[in-house]
Amino acid sequence: MSHAPASCNARTGQWHLRGDKHDSLGTIVVLSGYVSVMTLIGKEQALIAWLTKRRRVAIGFSGGVDSAYLAAVTLEALGRDHSLAIIGRSESLAGREEDHAAVVARAIGIPIYQVDTGELSDPRYAANPSNRCYFCKSVLWDTLRPIATQRGFETLVDGTNADDLHDFRPGAKAATEQGVESPLAAVGLTKPEIRQLTKERGWPWWDRPAAPCLASRLPHGTAVTAERLRQVDVAESGIRDLGVKGNLRVRHYGELAKVEMDLDILPRWREGAAFAALEAAVRAAGFTRLELDARGFRSGSLNVLDGGAALPGH
Repeated sequence: MSHAPASCNARTGQWHLRGDKHDSLGTIVVLSGYVSVMTLIGKEQALIAWLTKRRRVAIGFSGGVDSAYLAAVTLEALGRDHSLAIIGRSESLAGREEDHAAVVARAIGIPIYQVDTGELSDPRYAANPSNRCYFCKSVLWDTLRPIATQRGFETLVDGTNADDLHDFRPGAKAATEQGVESPLAAVGLTKPEIRQLTKERGWPWWDRPAAPCLASRLPHGTAVTAERLRQVDVAESGIRDLGVKGNLRVRHYGELAKVEMDLDILPRWREGAAFAALEAAVRAAGFTRLELDARGFRSGSLNVLDGGAALPGH
């Protein structure tokens, strides 16, 4: 919201009021937009205070909007010698997301440590039960905690925000078991607020869609394998290369790729050359059938297999 009566210095993270609708104390009286700037200032100052109290903070860093914002504020509050972004590299993450995480961390300027997590070697995770995320996060935090401790970081945090507390997230239990803290949630910062604060800092990833692990594209009970994850990754990457923006999921149902995208762009991909291009993208990943879900993108949807059209040549 570039028209909001406040701005944030991308280098220092300090907020400045602008415009003429404020009283003698600088308190904003009228604010157009979705969130109150004064509320954001208060929450960000609370976050800085939280971080400063802990002095040295390591972040489980995914490169998503939440962990990127947390990393930026941590660096601003504590400096390079007292902050660390630990990136867990995994077959369950899209190759583009792993690359993006490193790019974002370097852009922010926070020190980076990268490590392979290897959750596919855990048969409990690979079986893909409904609480798969618990086993995934158990492996992640069991791997990251010793790295943080060995480098003098007793405080290990994640990018969980206040909105996440209302969702079903079995992985949160694993974080609690390893003493991982969630400062964004602790100070009440929501996803829209974090996007706004990121935008005010001038970071281009402020509106980047969420990108959960590739295993979330497999129905529960379908074993998580490196090959299935590769198929999803290749298919989604190929579709992105066609120019599809916003939310995108390729759900893996054996030979069928069920594709979900935002409803506002769905009509242009339903037929003709555009649909043929989608077919080619999923075929290149090893699928033989495509279904473009008419209901559009739905976070967390796991649909039953339902009559996809066979691809030409298969």
